[in-house]
Amino acid sequence: MNFIYNYFPDFDPKQKQQLELMFSIYKEWNIRINVISRKNIDYFYLHHVLHSLSIAKFIQFKVGSNILDIGTGGGFPGVPLAILFPKAQFHLVDSIGKKINVINDVKSKIGLDNISTYYDRAENLKLEVDFVVSRAVAPLQTIVNWSAKNISNKQNHSIRNGFLCLKGGNLQKELSAFKLARVVFLRDYFREAFFETKKLVYFPKN
Repeated sequence: MNFIYNYFPDFDPKQKQQLELMFSIYKEWNIRINVISRKNIDYFYLHHVLHSLSIAKFIQFKVGSNILDIGTGGGFPGVPLAILFPKAQFHLVDSIGKKINVINDVKSKIGLDNISTYYDRAENLKLEVDFVVSRAVAPLQTIVNWSAKNISNKQNHSIRNGFLCLKGGNLQKELSAFKLARVVFLRDYFREAFFETKKLVYFPKN
């Protein structure tokens, strides 16, 4: 856990306890259903928690913000971000009910009251949020099609409301339709080899 605290030194004792409790809960669930790739469970804090928290190197969500995590799976990036930003509200949606059950169990056991979960398709949600976040869930255009309608026109941050997508690989084709997109290389923040090809793509709502 110390490598996370080196990058994010401001976690208070409650937040540290929440982070530290996560692993045993996810590991127990992973025995029953494949929440996280079983070959990656031993790299839980690096591949899943720190990767999710990388969004916070780019933006600090303000008090009262609403963030939509689409295709959240087992709760990434939403759960780690909800721990880091306890005064923002996170809305986690996935169309697989078993994964929503996992998130509900995690948030209950670690005491996260700033997460709402939705067992539904993202395009069916009627929410108004500041940002949509995602982690390798779909092509950028698909994410926009699902959720652009949910992004508020009321601006509360130093950057315009929009999309924050964790991606990997070659993005040239995907980005061709998004002229205002900004690509942030996570290797600029983290020294671990895992982040060498990882990126954060930000682009505002049109």
